[in-house]
Amino acid sequence: RRVSNEVSGAFARELQAEGVSVAEWVALRLLHGEARRTPGDLATLTGMTRGAVSKVLDKLEAKALVTRTQSPEDNRVQRLSLTRSGQRLVPRLAALADRNDARFFGCLTAGEQTALRKLLEKLADFHRVREVPVD
Repeated sequence: RRVSNEVSGAFARELQAEGVSVAEWVALRLLHGEARRTPGDLATLTGMTRGAVSKVLDKLEAKALVTRTQSPEDNRVQRLSLTRSGQRLVPRLAALADRNDARFFGCLTAGEQTALRKLLEKLADFHRVREVPVD
């Protein structure tokens, strides 16, 4: 738990310096390269309520990182997409995530990192942990 808190806390601070929250990062990452995501998709993937997703999307729209458009097939459905700024930001933030992981897990050999990843995946599968953590 201590390691998890340190890893996620350090990353959250780096995101905050970029003006993005962890929940916003998760939404941006899930939208990157995906043209047909909806707010409902984000709620399902993250385990957040639709209201919480809506608030995150409002913030991302205010930052001009995400746009919402009505689906041409069904005007009740909103399609989400990253703006150019959002598209440029995601790789920068992903690089921060990679550096954060390297800082915390770089002391492990490649084999140890693989073993740790497999053990964590096994625990997640066994306990049916499917949502993407946002805090």
